[in-house]
Amino acid sequence: MKYFNWFSFLLLCIVFSSCGGTTIKKETIIEGNILPEWAFGGFVRPDGKNPVITPDPNVKFFCPMRQDSIGWEGSDTFNPAATIKDGKIYVLYRAEDNSATGIGKRTSRIGLAESTDGIAMKRSPAPVMYPAEDNMKEYEWEGGCEDSRVTVTEDGTYVMMYTSWNRRTPRLCVATSKDLMTWQKHGPVFAMAYEGRFKDMACKSGSVVTKVIDGKQIITKVNGKYLMYWGEKMINLATSDDLINWYPQVNEKMELKGLIYPRYKYFDSSLTECGPPAVITDRGILLLYNGKNRTDDRRDERFTAGSYSAGQVLFDMKDPYKVIARLDVPFFRPMDEFEKSGQYVDGTVFIEGLVYYKDKWYLYYGCADSQVGVAVYDPSIAVAGDPVE
Repeated sequence: MKYFNWFSFLLLCIVFSSCGGTTIKKETIIEGNILPEWAFGGFVRPDGKNPVITPDPNVKFFCPMRQDSIGWEGSDTFNPAATIKDGKIYVLYRAEDNSATGIGKRTSRIGLAESTDGIAMKRSPAPVMYPAEDNMKEYEWEGGCEDSRVTVTEDGTYVMMYTSWNRRTPRLCVATSKDLMTWQKHGPVFAMAYEGRFKDMACKSGSVVTKVIDGKQIITKVNGKYLMYWGEKMINLATSDDLINWYPQVNEKMELKGLIYPRYKYFDSSLTECGPPAVITDRGILLLYNGKNRTDDRRDERFTAGSYSAGQVLFDMKDPYKVIARLDVPFFRPMDEFEKSGQYVDGTVFIEGLVYYKDKWYLYYGCADSQVGVAVYDPSIAVAGDPVE
């Protein structure tokens, strides 16, 4: 990869390129962590605008499980998905109540916010996805619904990949909607695969492959199949014909076969967890993912022990299982105070939402498991990724 950690470097140039038949002027400003041409970024945090969603203990919701009015987003709001509807950005964020103390011990629900500029958010008063007396109760109560990724089909069906958490086993599940408000839950994504072999497997983080077509980012088939990169301790690939039932990649022994694994002495030395929906570009299939640093002597000593930063990996379009390139340093990492203070004090920028809106890419992320932030990538202005040191 092309990477330089220069103390001070400023390059200004004018580049003319064609985009949708229109010639645009591109100003390139690069300093520090220069990203390769195949990668997205850098992503710039809007000055003085973050975090864009914070907990609100005053908002109440009647919980059908507790049969009581609760402050459903009173503790933390984080790990957001994002999509486009009716010319607006919609952010679906994880919210935790105050039912307990400790990471993963409260109940999570998914809230909805809308924005016309990607920054100022108008929030719905009640969650749109939550544990209830339904077909998913055994998988969702009382941990809840967590960490969604949302994509949309060409005909306007929204597909949510989320984690159901019953305080015993996390499961990657799927739900669909036409309006982002009412969701139909379809259950664990691997329930039907290989005679149910992986139905009760601990799994999470599904990134369905998308493509920008006529300015709209939609779910797109590759080689006749829908594709989803998924996983936390490794990154795997699954295929589907209907977006509901998925088949994970396995080897000849019917064991999961990973594509990407953690690397000792790198920022992703502990975990490699899929981020927002993958995007088909002219270079291949681009997946942005979350990397966790180890806490022992096999960690990347340039970054805080235990911290979460974001990386990118490029897969071959013709062979989506094949890795073409991978960043060796994060393009996005905990920098601001609100990204390093909260539930997760080691620092977290946990990316889950990525949308193409008005010729820019908006990246939504969880800040230290406590708040929601946004960063913007303008393809017409090339800037560096977050500094390494």
